[in-house]
Amino acid sequence: MKHTHRFLSVVLLGLAITSAGITFAAEGAPELPPEWRPAWNDPPADCRPLQIVHALPPSQANPEAMKKLKDLGLGGIVCNVSFDGYLRHGAHWRTLIDAVRACRETGLIVWIYDEHGYPSGAAGGRVLENHPQLEALALAHDPAGPKPFAIRPSYEHTHASNNFHAARRYPNLLDEGATKRFIELTHAAYLNRLQPWFGKTIRAFFTDEPSLMAVNIGPLPDNVRKNVPVADPLDPNLKPLASVPWVSDLPDLYKSRFGEDLTAVRKSLFEGAAEADRRVRRSFWSLVSDLLAERYYGRIQQWCAARRVASSGHILWEEMPLHGVPLEGNPLQMLMRMDIPGLDMLTSNPEAVIHTGWLTATLPASAAIFNGGRKVMTEVSDFSEQMAGKGHVSLDEMRAAAAWQAALGVTEFTLYYNRAAREPQDYRAYCDYVGRLNAVLRDAALQTNVLLYYPVWDLWAEYAPVAEKLTLASQSDRMKKIVESFMSLGRQMTRRRISFALADHNLLADAQIRHGLLWVRGRAFDALVLPAAVELPERVTKMAQQFRSHGRTVIQPDSKPPDFDAISPAAGTLSPPDDRVIIGRFTREGREILLVVNVGAKSYNGKITIENPASLFIADPATGRIAKAKADDTGPIALSLPPRASLLLIGPQ
Repeated sequence: MKHTHRFLSVVLLGLAITSAGITFAAEGAPELPPEWRPAWNDPPADCRPLQIVHALPPSQANPEAMKKLKDLGLGGIVCNVSFDGYLRHGAHWRTLIDAVRACRETGLIVWIYDEHGYPSGAAGGRVLENHPQLEALALAHDPAGPKPFAIRPSYEHTHASNNFHAARRYPNLLDEGATKRFIELTHAAYLNRLQPWFGKTIRAFFTDEPSLMAVNIGPLPDNVRKNVPVADPLDPNLKPLASVPWVSDLPDLYKSRFGEDLTAVRKSLFEGAAEADRRVRRSFWSLVSDLLAERYYGRIQQWCAARRVASSGHILWEEMPLHGVPLEGNPLQMLMRMDIPGLDMLTSNPEAVIHTGWLTATLPASAAIFNGGRKVMTEVSDFSEQMAGKGHVSLDEMRAAAAWQAALGVTEFTLYYNRAAREPQDYRAYCDYVGRLNAVLRDAALQTNVLLYYPVWDLWAEYAPVAEKLTLASQSDRMKKIVESFMSLGRQMTRRRISFALADHNLLADAQIRHGLLWVRGRAFDALVLPAAVELPERVTKMAQQFRSHGRTVIQPDSKPPDFDAISPAAGTLSPPDDRVIIGRFTREGREILLVVNVGAKSYNGKITIENPASLFIADPATGRIAKAKADDTGPIALSLPPRASLLLIGPQ
């Protein structure tokens, strides 16, 4: 594949970097800190992407085949036992064992994908075999029917029957028995056969889009539906109804926690604008969230921790705040029950970050921040481009899509890119690029000085289940205002290059004000941004008032546009500004690091302000070239970034 010549430059007193080569100042080529240099020059496996490989034939389960993957620049694979006769055939298990052994011999990393397709939790349908009582349930509401309330399976009109893999009945993730059986059938089966490699070659388990199911997220397009296998017949006469998730012990748990009979107030789960109705909804969804976090995500996390592997994966529709309520209860809470929280990035259009991509990535990155971790996983592909008939994206787009995710905190790249459809040198170039980003950033701390309030407390109160496909148009004016404000604030801050994290009411309830800063789980923030129309819990309201009383910035655009100029400027101010240039801020061993990414289709030419540019390193992850400013350099730095290009700016200690 041929690529047009791309010129990439940062000009520092006559020094220029280009993607075709570097012109250095007279003193010669600089070097990174000695402890960073080996990983930059030759990124190790744990810095490189992992290829998702679901169908491993016996002919590919050997060191020669794995060496070919390594030669493409990959650091390992995400794999599973064959979907053919899933979990049942000894020959397929032997193939997987051979593949993992070959990965060990060639120095590749392995993650285990925990499902036959997706959504995870079903073990290819085996969880429900002879255990129909473990199926996902919904409390359905039909105000026009003879019986307005009914408990029924969550299958028709849900993601279980409307996904790209298979229409298959789904287990109840609120039921401890369902998760226990899922782990026994999948995780334990892998452990029984692959135990010698756990915690060594095998680093993590990947769970894919599990959810509560009790919501209509829309049917598949007809041209897709006809190609999706139907494992379990659907009832074409089953009427779609407004629903909420259910489990048999939910009424008892609700009564124990809130001192109220859920049956007596269940109508409030579906309608009613009084404060009593909103209180019931908040109580219900907070309980459901806690149960899902404990009974599914928490159980998997505990199992993995005991076997020295990480729990990872991603949830469904992270980019849709409204849908987070019926699908996950509290998405941020679920992600915080993963050792390596993740996201699903179905497009490789780099400009996705300035629309909804910022939320998709910032949710798991925030979960990692507040868990005290660093690793964040992405499942990345050009699926959307393929579905739209646009073909495969270019190498430049792949790299820019990786760079903006890295700028927002992503470290672990799992790939659904079709490597066979690309030139080997391009695939190697992409993998080297990701490896270099991680060589600098994976051991660095993501810096965020602003908190954007994640308003799930209010979304619980406002959420109105509907029978038809869920959209914001079906919701209250207040719900619309909150969601639109939240998304607008995130977009604006991303486009203004303001580094921020997300925190919900649970995190803020435990926050402290120390030395005028807002401290949340060991991280300090100097500004708080609240979406319009939110009603904070009393404890959080007091915290916000105290924070403001210390002279700190609290932005809430209820009556006027947000004043982002009130937020203290961070390193990396652009002149002129450009909303297609994204900046990630990090620190490592006392050094400030900026990852500057042009996600746009036009070049950027301007200046960037660096606090102390005298000993600045400029590193190009696309080429591996490095340059250094002269010692007497001061003032703004001239910055020229062509479309889809990125640079790492590494400050002195």
